[in-house]
Amino acid sequence: MLTIALLTSVLLASALAVASVKRVPEGKVYSVRRYGRTPALLSAGTHMVLPMLDRIAHKIDLGGQVLRFEGGTVYWQVLEPAAADPVIDEAPELIRSNVVAALRDTATGHALDRRAVGTQLKHAVNGSLRARGMLVTRVELDAA
Repeated sequence: MLTIALLTSVLLASALAVASVKRVPEGKVYSVRRYGRTPALLSAGTHMVLPMLDRIAHKIDLGGQVLRFEGGTVYWQVLEPAAADPVIDEAPELIRSNVVAALRDTATGHALDRRAVGTQLKHAVNGSLRARGMLVTRVELDAA
């Protein structure tokens, strides 16, 4: 009876030890929340967390990301994970709505070069995104 209790304790301790080690791959940042408080950010590497208290809230990709929208493609990335963390779940919709609104404002009826319009859109959208730790690197419009 004692050996079963000892074996159970050893297995439980081993499971907790394994669960406390988090490996963050290159190009990613994990935000860890404890009791819903402001997250700690884990950069690439191996980290220890408290398995019953800490939870991975977001796995933020620092590499370039692609977002398709009606009329084109937006290439964007996260520059400041701490600023982007609160809105990272809504980032695609936030970027899409900003690009569509900027596209409506830019469409003045002139036959502008798609590349020039893409650059204007990028600058217009980045004005609001930089404060949130994100950056649009390129906007490509589909041929009309």
